[in-house]
Amino acid sequence: MHYTTVFERIRSAIMNPAWVCFLWVGITVGVSMLATPVRFTASTITRPVALDVGRVVFAALNKTELAALVVLLVIVRVAGLARQWWGVCAFLALIVLAQGVWLIPELAARTDIIIAGAEPADSYAHAIYATLELTKIALLLFLGFSSLIEKR
Repeated sequence: MHYTTVFERIRSAIMNPAWVCFLWVGITVGVSMLATPVRFTASTITRPVALDVGRVVFAALNKTELAALVVLLVIVRVAGLARQWWGVCAFLALIVLAQGVWLIPELAARTDIIIAGAEPADSYAHAIYATLELTKIALLLFLGFSSLIEKR
């Protein structure tokens, strides 16, 4: 195989947003859908400890997702796909920002109340966060598979 062909294939793969989407889905599913629910089934971890670990993990997840979003936006722009995928990317950006600026701080404040020994007032924050997680995963899968199928 000729070297230019290899480099063209590598460049083509890197310039396809699919790899970012699937990596991001894997990270989000691993943390949100697998590690988090399992943490609460461990008999030796108290609820306040599990919530405190969750607070730290979800803050790190949000920073990782912000980095993934930036990489995705750069690839979509440089690959000339911005016009086609701007809506999906904008919606992903809104979700990540809403989670980081509003929901994660609100859920962290609720964790502080529980750690202090009280029960917080009812809130829809957790349900909204979970809904946005599922929406984000669906959008990433859509964009990832669409990017693989699309002929450029």
